[in-house]
Amino acid sequence: MANNQDELHNEAVADSEPEDLEQLIDDYSHLAPPAEGEILRGHVLKVTDTEVIVDIGYKSEGIVSIEEFRQPDGSILVQQGDEIDVMVDRRAPALDTYIRLSHRRARRLRAWRNLDKAYRENLSVSGRVLGRIKGGLSVDVGVEAFLPASHADVRPVRNLEALVGQDIAVKIVKLNRRRGNVVVSRKLALEEEIAARRKATLEALEVGAVVAGVVKNITDYGAFVDLGGIDGLLHVGDMSYGRVNHPSELLQEGQEITVKVLKLDREKARISLGLKQLAPDPWETVEERYPAGSRVFGRVVSVTDYGAFVELEPGVEGLIHVSEMTWSRRMKHPSKVVKVGDQVESVVLDVKPRERRISLGLKQLEPDPWTTVADRYAVGSVVEGRVRKLTDFGAFIEIEEGIDGLVHISDLSWTKRVKHPSEVLKKGQMAQAVILNIDAENRRLSLGIKQLQPDAWETFFQQHQVGDVVRGKVTRYASFGAFVELAPGVEGLCHNSELPPFDRAAGEAPVPVGREAEFKIIKMNEVERRIGLSVRAIADDEERSRLEEYQREAAAATLTIEEVINLKGQGESR
Repeated sequence: MANNQDELHNEAVADSEPEDLEQLIDDYSHLAPPAEGEILRGHVLKVTDTEVIVDIGYKSEGIVSIEEFRQPDGSILVQQGDEIDVMVDRRAPALDTYIRLSHRRARRLRAWRNLDKAYRENLSVSGRVLGRIKGGLSVDVGVEAFLPASHADVRPVRNLEALVGQDIAVKIVKLNRRRGNVVVSRKLALEEEIAARRKATLEALEVGAVVAGVVKNITDYGAFVDLGGIDGLLHVGDMSYGRVNHPSELLQEGQEITVKVLKLDREKARISLGLKQLAPDPWETVEERYPAGSRVFGRVVSVTDYGAFVELEPGVEGLIHVSEMTWSRRMKHPSKVVKVGDQVESVVLDVKPRERRISLGLKQLEPDPWTTVADRYAVGSVVEGRVRKLTDFGAFIEIEEGIDGLVHISDLSWTKRVKHPSEVLKKGQMAQAVILNIDAENRRLSLGIKQLQPDAWETFFQQHQVGDVVRGKVTRYASFGAFVELAPGVEGLCHNSELPPFDRAAGEAPVPVGREAEFKIIKMNEVERRIGLSVRAIADDEERSRLEEYQREAAAATLTIEEVINLKGQGESR
């Protein structure tokens, strides 16, 4: 029968015209035996316990051993109706009725051809991870290939076993068909895929666009969101209008979120994202909800050296400055008044929406003590308080919460020349003082400590007058005279003209410094607190007294004529 078919074929060829020769070859080519190494596409007709019968389009069908389809678990990976690659197996014993075929060799040959093309054209191929081996993974890409651990992913993979059994895309990085050596890289395939997705995503993105993404990584300053091949940075400041201490308070890795594109730099592939921008900004209507003068409640979220921040609602915080916490000026730190987490009531002092600032006050919940200070204290009354602060010009004494008075350095002592308030007072000590002046409008209160004692000058002027001789100690010499201490805190001046003559150049002094002597008061000015003294006046007084005494004695020794006649007459009568 076969010979008859050959004869018919030869006759048809002989009788045909040249232009029909090519068509005839195509029509009868299936009758010729397949060539060595030719890969055929066959149709599975039947699957038996030992063989798979395949129609390859030739006059005879082929068979493939069932073992070529048996999987490691014993299952058969073929069934009737499947299309498979096969090739003639010349090495196997010939059969009378069927052509001996090999699916494994055909599959392997096709795989090498595909791998060679993929290697030359830098194409990705699909493979199944078979298992873990030393240094990496074994991957089935038609032939068994080696995937180094360093090329398993774009990032280091701690658990390579997680990839076993997965179908993955890889790039061929090394190919040696003669040795059957194939090295592949999943990392390169992923990078190519990521680059393509990044390019497509960048081209599609626009500023202001609302897009979906997956939180890829969380840092202290924000979160990186995968938008599809490219990451965008969602800064912690753009996550919420409220206070966010750490991004992990709002987001988790792997979480799907919707964000808004705030900035886009296609050249540098940088994208800034925002989450809070999807909601209305609470500061736009903050003046309506928190008018100045209103009382509000909030939670203390932060305490600093200069004040405390209070959250009135998510995204809106107000500052209670340290100066607005209490009417007193002695507070050292805001933490003495409030702590983080406290619920506090305060008064809105000022609202600046553009600057996103609200000023709050605590002390305004209580009346200002300065408004009634004039009703509660009178000039001349004695008060007691704690010394709060010392300065070069005086001391501040707090006589009640929020009311400080100043004791000027000149009002510390009548008698002592005070160079610094610390010579008389110590910070923190309790002290009494006299109210000298009240200026409630300017929040000033003048106090005096020396006024608690009698004025030494006033006492001296009451007890002495011009012409008195007093005893005093020379404290110092000036170019114009000597200063003399007459009483504690009371000094008089003895001008050079009122001193005995002395040689100043020779260092002489009529009364040495520190010595006491008698002086005569020749001038007194109570208003200006000036006392003029004189040593010469005492000498002049003494000389005048001696002269007067001499004159009296001389007068007593000299008798007038009348007194002599009288005395003579008295003698004769006797």
